[in-house]
Amino acid sequence: MSQKPKLPSPPDLPGFQEDHATVMDRQTERVQPPKMFRVVLLNDDYTPMEFVVMVLQEYFHKDQESATRIMLQVHLEGKGVCGVYTKDVAATKVEQVVDRSREAGHPLQCTMEEA
Repeated sequence: MSQKPKLPSPPDLPGFQEDHATVMDRQTERVQPPKMFRVVLLNDDYTPMEFVVMVLQEYFHKDQESATRIMLQVHLEGKGVCGVYTKDVAATKVEQVVDRSREAGHPLQCTMEEA
């Protein structure tokens, strides 16, 4: 029958000195939530209202009523918030909207600002 090997106790470990044992304090690291950014559509005199509603539905997943409300806010107040996202997502949405607007021949502007 084989015997189990004896595990070394701390004083038997190489480099262990009882006088110099150090206990490290646990440090908790706080992670900050990511900064959020608003994606904003800006008014112009050329982009059709129907196109703005379509962009809001397609890229921001708004229903007909919400898309129409935001479109009217853009039209009447000069700008409207489409949504609030992390920086990378907001930048992607801005790029998608601007690219789609240019493909359709519209000057619609979309920007992002820190929330």
